[in-house]
Amino acid sequence: MFRPHRLVPKTVAAAAIAAHGLVAHAATTPFVVQDIRIEGLQRVEPGTVFAYLPIKQGDTFTDDKASDAIRALYATGFFNDVRIGTEGGVVVVQVQERPAIGTIDFAGIKEFDKDNLTKALRAVGLSQGRYYDKALVDKAEQELKRQYLTRGFYAAEVTTTVTPIDRNRVGLLFSVVEGPSAKIRQINFIGNKSYSSGTLLSEMQLSTPNWFSWYTKNDLYSKEKLTGDLENVRSYYLNHGYLEFNIDSTQVSISPDKKDMYLTVGIHEGEPYKVSGIHLAGNLLDREAELNKLIKIKPGDRFSAEKLQATTKSIVDKLGEYGYAFATVNALPQINQADHTVDLTLQVDPSRRVYVRRINVIGNTRTRDEVVRREMRQLESSWFDSSRLALSKDRINRLGYFTDVDVTTVPVEGTPDQVDVNVKVAEKPTGAITLGAGFSSTDKVVLSAGVSQDNVFGSGTSLSVNINTAKTYRTLAVTQVDPYFTVDGIKRITDVYYRTYQPLYYSTDSSFKIITTGADLKFGIPFSEVDTVFFGIGFEQDTLDVDQYTPQSYIDYVNEFGRVSNNIPFTIGWSRDARDSALIPSRGYFTQANFEWGTPVGSTPYVKTDVQAQYYYSFARGFVLGMNFQAGYGKGLDGKPYPIFKNYYAGGIGSVRGYEPSSLGPRDAKTNDPIGGSKMVVGNIELTFPLPGTGYDRTLRVFTFVDAGNVWGDEGNTSTGANGLRYAYGVGLAWISPIGPLKLSLGFPMVKHEGDQYQKFQFQIGTAF
Repeated sequence: MFRPHRLVPKTVAAAAIAAHGLVAHAATTPFVVQDIRIEGLQRVEPGTVFAYLPIKQGDTFTDDKASDAIRALYATGFFNDVRIGTEGGVVVVQVQERPAIGTIDFAGIKEFDKDNLTKALRAVGLSQGRYYDKALVDKAEQELKRQYLTRGFYAAEVTTTVTPIDRNRVGLLFSVVEGPSAKIRQINFIGNKSYSSGTLLSEMQLSTPNWFSWYTKNDLYSKEKLTGDLENVRSYYLNHGYLEFNIDSTQVSISPDKKDMYLTVGIHEGEPYKVSGIHLAGNLLDREAELNKLIKIKPGDRFSAEKLQATTKSIVDKLGEYGYAFATVNALPQINQADHTVDLTLQVDPSRRVYVRRINVIGNTRTRDEVVRREMRQLESSWFDSSRLALSKDRINRLGYFTDVDVTTVPVEGTPDQVDVNVKVAEKPTGAITLGAGFSSTDKVVLSAGVSQDNVFGSGTSLSVNINTAKTYRTLAVTQVDPYFTVDGIKRITDVYYRTYQPLYYSTDSSFKIITTGADLKFGIPFSEVDTVFFGIGFEQDTLDVDQYTPQSYIDYVNEFGRVSNNIPFTIGWSRDARDSALIPSRGYFTQANFEWGTPVGSTPYVKTDVQAQYYYSFARGFVLGMNFQAGYGKGLDGKPYPIFKNYYAGGIGSVRGYEPSSLGPRDAKTNDPIGGSKMVVGNIELTFPLPGTGYDRTLRVFTFVDAGNVWGDEGNTSTGANGLRYAYGVGLAWISPIGPLKLSLGFPMVKHEGDQYQKFQFQIGTAF
């Protein structure tokens, strides 16, 4: 006979279980369990139930054990109902499984992608295949509302429909009424006297709606953003000496229709403090004079938390260069509220000096150890040097083989003066097939393709094949680079190429074309961490393809020297790159120089020299002044003219904006077409700053510019006209778009000369300075 067991609610948990209607009967006399039978299972395996069941065959069955069993099975979350009864010496467990979630769908979603919301629900534990739990569904509703709150939809409502489907499953439908998004209509500061509200608002990401809110979304309230903004305001005051600054209150209110939000921030500024003195204390390792030079804040200056932090970091870094890996510097201020001064004592504790026992490379599943180790400037069995360790990390990052590089120091257990350096890398695919399409105001549609492998067999050697189909410049190039051709770090570059260039495509009706086929071998010798000298020699064949519209000076050159020229150029170059970023530089400089000599072995001996220098200076937050200078000079040798296929051209984006591409410089005496020249100078000055309303977004910037430049040729069958420099000014927009750097400019010549050709609007994808 089946006897349902009564669960006596001796505890709160027992009462909760009883509330679900699990059992109701009198107590059972203890007996030895001969067998256990499970009833009511659909998807859950019996073995799973037995694993959770605290009763085993041979145990003595009691009321307490029955209560424990019910609690254990109910706690699994698999069942809606659990009953335990007895039939003689057999324990019968009757269960009712919870339905599983078969489908999850959304209705009324416009602001979000459904896949993103599915991931958000998965993060709180709700997904297909999980058991249905009303509490978990309620939690999912709250998560959906939270997602909408992050985008300013405070009126969003979420309702859930649960529909039973076959095989004890349910379908969940989350219906959303999004409602209007709430915009920040006003941000008020109360208590600010020294700085205007506009100044403080410039330190914040949140703002009222403006022309660019559709892009920045900064007019949508976010608690996380507000917290960060208030910290920025606090930092601003601390950096200007206001040690007593405090944020007294923050009020966020919303209109009854939930469309408008108002922020009110109450602050206490206090008085600005000056530094009365700054001292070094502690163990200075007899380097007090050297460490004093690193102090960036002086007596009499206004206190600045930023300068103080920079000072402590500089001292810690300097001590790290001498092997003190665990040095600390604590600032101890003594505040005098009467005269609003602060006396600073920097307590220096170098701790112990250590040396590196071993360098461990971790995570390189493809790249060989030696490829990573040869970039290390911190050596094993030498004193720890933080500057060399930072340089090592930068060099490994610049390899481009890894998505992440993490360098950590680990003390050696039992040895106080030794550390191990762990270099943990995360490999990334270094082989790529690229297909690209671009558009420019000069070349229109540009198609490009490439196959490259930057880390062939994990050796660090790269191999690439690249194709470009621009109308004026087409190329097919195969390049192989061995960055460590020798153990000393000499780089070898092998290049085979085929190029066609139509310099007059947009200036004349001529289809004049320069076809170049060649190969060269270069070696790069590093002379320092930022300086490299290049030597190279190659073979080059240049073919001049002229037609009836080609300028007469080009035709005369072909008639005298032939259509085909074979050259063996020798090159020597030097480069130094000290920019903080090659893509969006804000400080530092880049310089390079290259000398090319067309040796007498070739048919057209010549010399050609090119120099370029760039300098970037960030003088205010988000404002960057960039300067670029380029110059080139060429000359024919042995009484022969400078070869026209080596001519320089100027005008257009990347040169002197506001003028037609390649339109500056000498012109043909007969056709008055621009033909380039043997001498070129171009200078550019750009002031770049964030787009108003976008905060300090470096990927979207506005710039103003002044360009100057021109091209000159040798005296002869040319008409130079006004041969002075050409100047232009204008404005532009730079955007690091998903398809590459995009630059648009609107340029205007400062002084117009007869015969000059102008093009005000110019743009290009993938352009540099």
